[in-house]
Amino acid sequence: MALSGMRGLSVFISDVRNCQNKEQERLRVDKELGNIRTKFKNEKGLSPYEKKKYVWKMLYIYMLGYDVDFGHMETVSLISAPKYPEKQVGYIVTSCLLNENHDFLRLAINTVRNDIVGRNETFQCLALTMIGNIGGREFAESLAPDVQRLLMSSSCRPLVRKKAALCLLRLYRKNPDVVNVDGWSDQMAQLLDERDLGVLTSAMSLLVALVSNNHDAYWSCIPKCTRILERLARNQDVPQEYTYYGIPSPWLQVKTMRALQYFPAIEDPNTRRSLFEVLQRILMGTDVVKNVNKNNASHAVLFEALALVMHLDAEKEMMSQCVALLGKFIAVREPNIRYLGLENMARMLMVTDMQDIIKRHQAQIITSLKDPDISIRRRALDLLYGMCDVSNAKDIVEELLQYLSTSDFAMREELSLKVAILAEKFAPDLSWYVDVILQLIDKAGDFVSDDIWFRVVQFVTNNEDLQPYAALKAKEYLDKPAIHETMVKVSAYLLGEFGHLLARRPGCSAKELFSLIHDKLPTVSPPAISILLSSYAKILMHTQPPDPELQNQIWAVFRKYESCIDAEIQQRAIEYLALSRKGAALMDILAEMPKFPERQSSLIKKAEDAETDTAEKSAIKLRAQQQTSNALVVTDQQPLNGTSPVGPLSIVKVPSMSSDMDAGDHGLTQSNGSLSEMGQHATTPDLLGDLLGPVAIEAPPSASVQSEQNFVSDQEVSSSVVDVLALAPAEELTSAVQPIGNIAERFQNLCLKDSGVLYEDPYIQIGIKAEWRMHHGRLILFLGNKNTSPLVSVLALILSPAHLKMELSLVPEIIPPRAQVQCPLEVVNIRPSRDVAVLDFSYKFATSLVNVKLRLPAVLNKFLQPASVSMEEFFNQWRSLSGPPLKLQEVVRGVRPMTLLEMANLFTNYRLTVLPGLDPNPNNLAACTTFCSESTRAMLCLVRIETDPADRSQLRMTIASGDPMLTFELKEFIKELLVAILMTSPAPAPTPPPATELAIPAAASTDPGAMLAGLL
Repeated sequence: MALSGMRGLSVFISDVRNCQNKEQERLRVDKELGNIRTKFKNEKGLSPYEKKKYVWKMLYIYMLGYDVDFGHMETVSLISAPKYPEKQVGYIVTSCLLNENHDFLRLAINTVRNDIVGRNETFQCLALTMIGNIGGREFAESLAPDVQRLLMSSSCRPLVRKKAALCLLRLYRKNPDVVNVDGWSDQMAQLLDERDLGVLTSAMSLLVALVSNNHDAYWSCIPKCTRILERLARNQDVPQEYTYYGIPSPWLQVKTMRALQYFPAIEDPNTRRSLFEVLQRILMGTDVVKNVNKNNASHAVLFEALALVMHLDAEKEMMSQCVALLGKFIAVREPNIRYLGLENMARMLMVTDMQDIIKRHQAQIITSLKDPDISIRRRALDLLYGMCDVSNAKDIVEELLQYLSTSDFAMREELSLKVAILAEKFAPDLSWYVDVILQLIDKAGDFVSDDIWFRVVQFVTNNEDLQPYAALKAKEYLDKPAIHETMVKVSAYLLGEFGHLLARRPGCSAKELFSLIHDKLPTVSPPAISILLSSYAKILMHTQPPDPELQNQIWAVFRKYESCIDAEIQQRAIEYLALSRKGAALMDILAEMPKFPERQSSLIKKAEDAETDTAEKSAIKLRAQQQTSNALVVTDQQPLNGTSPVGPLSIVKVPSMSSDMDAGDHGLTQSNGSLSEMGQHATTPDLLGDLLGPVAIEAPPSASVQSEQNFVSDQEVSSSVVDVLALAPAEELTSAVQPIGNIAERFQNLCLKDSGVLYEDPYIQIGIKAEWRMHHGRLILFLGNKNTSPLVSVLALILSPAHLKMELSLVPEIIPPRAQVQCPLEVVNIRPSRDVAVLDFSYKFATSLVNVKLRLPAVLNKFLQPASVSMEEFFNQWRSLSGPPLKLQEVVRGVRPMTLLEMANLFTNYRLTVLPGLDPNPNNLAACTTFCSESTRAMLCLVRIETDPADRSQLRMTIASGDPMLTFELKEFIKELLVAILMTSPAPAPTPPPATELAIPAAASTDPGAMLAGLL
């Protein structure tokens, strides 16, 4: 594009570039657009030169991001200009401004066709270029036959035919029907005899696309492709302009070998022999040189040749040569070549009898595990995993275990799973397998799934000879001062089941084993506590005759957990305590676990599932989401006239609705409808008892309730919307309907309790019952219609912050009269955050449209688990977390004065465990808790509050944890707790805690700024 001759265009571009800000640029562009519009309205007075100049300006303005749709007609009209300069501008600007679906393109089809069938080669090239750039179904249906004729014409120059081949390729990709397979296969074979390498390269690109869809019609092209490779490999008749760094047309070589790989195995012996000769020449002639460009070209050809060798299932000698060549590549310094070498060697593993040859390079592959590039490390791991068998399993697994300690966190979960699978598949003996898995848990406990230690338990249970050895190894690991919780689980289970087999060994009595396990109890989470309680019961059962001292110690533990908030732990403690008093019958009740049935390894199944097609899974999940809602509608069958007594409640299954899944508005879950408004206002009954009481409802015999649960995932909304909604208080109603009670107070109450009313107005009551376990939560929203007329157009959206994953059951668009809808809401906490999810709820009743945004009590303290630690454990953890960002301190002023006892009760209500007597300063308070999320797992958090007895309105708090984000969020949460909440609401009357829970001496006149000198 020679624009230098257009002075007006050059001046305009200079003016735009000299603008000082965006506003100046916009004003200059608007001025020019106004001028162009005026000129185009008086089109009769425009010369071709001026019209061309204004279209160039319009293209430049479009490239700056401004709308120029008013000039499309003038642009398209230039295509029909008789002279090249105007026609060139028309084709170029049309290609830039219009897409394949634009209506104006229909106006240009006839003009483009005339240029294609005409005799002017320059015009033909312009037309083919535009068709290839825009494509489109209409172009394909109208112009494809003309493009094919141009491609096969012997009178056209190679330049035109090359463009025609690429143009036909684009049209074929948009609409495969444009190429008639029956009539085109012979013409395709004829094209492969072309001597011009430019046309041949373009035709080969077309062939690759054709055979990738249907190879059956193109068998006649195989000998032609072989001859092309022979011609290039021998460098016969290859012009200099198609030789790249001494390599004859590497692009054509790669495309030709790619096309051959779409055909099944080639049986013709002459063709196979010719192909293997070419491939042998490529393998022998490729080496690593210093020139990067030559390396790239030669290795592109080489790796495509390797793929073709594997596809053709070549002789073992050639395959061995390929492996030897790859062995050289994985040892070079260039990371790209090493990566390709490892990747192709992994593909070679799929060829029969290649594994033993690849094993020769095992040392170099292991060295690649230490490469700085993580992608190379991943390929080396995949290769080691694939080449492992009984002969080298020990060496590879030991190397992987050593590498585990220094590997990236991003690789450890995959690495742990692969080590466990290799140890299971190729274990020379079971004791070695137990050693490997216990080492794996010890080195990478956070990344070892439960399936791995479940599998160990299955092997040990099913092999009696292995049981004493496994129990002894478990005891050795428990003797360590600090081990991962997963190790505690597996060791406690093994010692509980098989610890009695070690009774004759020193240090392995029942009392010593119990003491060893019990030392780990304060450091573990509730699921591990459940396993430890089972181990205590097993130890007690195996101790015959009973040891009174040991029995009393274990009974004391069971009594301690009889009132535990965790239902699983509480049930185990109560049942084990009752069973342990059965005497000799305990031997039969708590007998050893029977052998597990033989079945497929869950680890191998997990690895297979990870490799399945994720798109297929997504489709299955989407179909499941479109099934019936699992919201339960509990209806009151009282007649509308109210003359009959209240009848029994029944459960009605809500039918599926096609409008439940809405693709717009950020993909939020919603249920909506437009039903006719019915009925009048009724009296307002109190549904609180129904909403929050236990659900004990029997369905009539005709009612069928499906058991499966189908959830709709709430996709993440934009962060700006979430932040505004999460941090802002709940909005008021958009209609005249006013809420009953204070919405903010109801939310605060639900932050402390797990059940209560979230919202109520004259027509509806929304209640919540919640259950929280670790980083998972399950809430049930009770939507109660308080009237004798239905609520219609019900819509519920969950606006979830980024740190929560929330799935709400489909909400029906209508709630029947005096009915109650129960909608489960699943919550997963991904990482620490104080942001709050919002329920955007609306409905219609008669003429009232009610919309309210309600904060949901899925707040940070719901994912806290009370934790009790000893003084030594507290101080060890405190010292290990030295300074920001893991330990943060802040002085907080403006706190409502309160006693230490009130503060301790406040912390207890928010799931922080106060540790009395831990801080020697009686004016200070120490507490701890465990925070649970997917990113942090169960992480211990430590809190210290220093108060000033002379000024209770200020204090200093120090928060410590192993995660910087958690430390900051917990600090801010506690600060808000001490300032915002206490300044806006009167303090509740303190509830005296048990004497054993808190014992804080009276305030003394000590320095409030003093730290725990030398201790904290």
